[in-house]
Amino acid sequence: MTTPSTSETLNARQQVIVPIAAFAAAGDMDKLNAALVQGLDAGMTVSDAREILVQLYAYAGFPRSLNALGELMKVLEARKQRGVKDAPGREPSRPIPTGDALLAAGTANQTRLSGGTVQGPLFDFAPSANEYLRTHLFGDIFERDNLDWQSRELATVAMLSALPGAESQLQAHMRISMNVGISASQLRQLTQVLSSRVDADMSRRAIDALDRHLGMLDADKQ
Repeated sequence: MTTPSTSETLNARQQVIVPIAAFAAAGDMDKLNAALVQGLDAGMTVSDAREILVQLYAYAGFPRSLNALGELMKVLEARKQRGVKDAPGREPSRPIPTGDALLAAGTANQTRLSGGTVQGPLFDFAPSANEYLRTHLFGDIFERDNLDWQSRELATVAMLSALPGAESQLQAHMRISMNVGISASQLRQLTQVLSSRVDADMSRRAIDALDRHLGMLDADKQ
């Protein structure tokens, strides 16, 4: 799930994740519709697309996640009417833990993704926020192994790029993306996909966040 990348470029499947996630987070259903069609035509499975749009709730809220899932249903129905058979993909291979086991699994996932224990004054002030992150995001979502962590992070970076005011979270996920094996070159390509297929402002936010993260890495080496 966290195997380091062996390529310095995004493959076709990884590239189509970017506009789907970004348009869904922005709430642009017309452009999301077209992006979903392009993604499915490129070989994305129904499970992949659905999982990305479910994950959206953690970053842009349930309203946009539910709207995006509804749009995916429309796309799939229209394709079915035309005789297109999209690959269903796979479901999670194991049950999601519950209760204390879910919190433990989510905490372990959060630590692996972040590269260390997550703490700080914000979570001291609002400890329930971190508990929700550990159980709902890093537990309920990241424990689902039908979508690999690199794909989840590419989607997350695209989603956060679409949300003005989320720059600090976007920078954090540049770090997390590299922690799960996405290279700086691949993240630079993601910003180019945003620029060419989605929106210049989203691309600029992603570029700035990536540059800040890489600058911090360079400073740490000195």
